[in-house]
Parts: sequence; C-alpha cells; structure tokens
Amino acid sequence: MIRIGIVGAIGSGKTFVANNFGYPVFNADHEVSKLYQKDKKIFTKLNKTLPKYILTFPVNKNEIIKAILENKNNLKKIINIVHKEVRKKLKIFLKKNKNKKIVILDIPLLFENKIYNKKDILVFVESKKKDIDRKIKKRFNYNNKIINIFREIQFDLNYKKKKSQYIIKNTFTKNPVKKEIKKILNEIS
Repeated sequence: MIRIGIVGAIGSGKTFVANNFGYPVFNADHEVSKLYQKDKKIFTKLNKTLPKYILTFPVNKNEIIKAILENKNNLKKIINIVHKEVRKKLKIFLKKNKNKKIVILDIPLLFENKIYNKKDILVFVESKKKDIDRKIKKRFNYNNKIINIFREIQFDLNYKKKKSQYIIKNTFTKNPVKKEIKKILNEIS
C-alpha cells in the first residue's frame, strides 16, 4: 500500500486535493469532529482536563475555541487527548484499506504529531495567500486569533515543502488539480 500524505498551510486546500485523488482518504479533521460529537470518553477526558471550559456533550467547538483563546497551552492539552484517539482511528482505516493500492492521509499535523512514515509520499499543497485568506474567512466559526495559534504550532512551510516529493499548485479549481494529481499517480504507479 502506498501512503500519500497531503501537507500545506491551513486553508491551502489539502482536503480538496486529497478528495480528488480518487482513493480512500483519512481525514483527521473529520475524525476529530466525529470524536467531539460521538465519543463520551473524549468529552470526559476534556472535561476533567479543562473543567472551566468543556461543559457540554457533544463537545461544543465554541467551548474548545474559548479554552484555546484564553490559554494557548490548552491547545496542547486538547491535542494530547484527541490525537491518541485519532491515531487509533488511523490504524483502523489503514487495516480496513490494507488491500488498496493507495491511501491518502489528510492529517494537518502529520509532521508535528509524528504520524509521518519515512516511506510516505508527501504532496505539498501550495496556494496563493490571498486565496487561502479568502477561503479561511468563509469557514464556519472563523476566528483569526485561533488560525494564528494553529499556525504557531505547525512546522515551517518551507520545511514541509522541502520534505515533499511533489508540489501541487492549488487554484481551487478542479481541472488543474486533477491534471497534477494524474501526473503524480502516473509517476508512482
């Protein structure tokens, strides 16, 4: 099985690119949302660690945002709790798709949480800053302070770009992205 990790800046269109490969995608952000909505154990751990902030189940993202805005260290606490479960979900995904030729890993903190495997093929998604800013501002719960806190914990983009075997220039239109993906798939297949 070939693992393709999609990396890039927040809002660069990693999920858009990942979904256009046509292979099973592990989307860590989607898994985190499911954990917040359905996993009572995650709520209990978060509530125990951050009792002043995490009060309701399903976990309310506004409570998460408030906890992070009031103290940046709360983000690390949240990540420590949530990413253990995300890793378990990744293992299940990989086991379920073990007979697939390729799987796509859409994990924003692939490097930072040491999920990256040396054999992984990395694709860096490069987008213009104005396009990224426009996309991010359209997101539900957009908060510039939160975006900047998340940017602070991510590795330098130049590092991610250097580590990547491929770069896709994302203009947020399907056809150019599909062409670049096709080139990559032809090379690795």
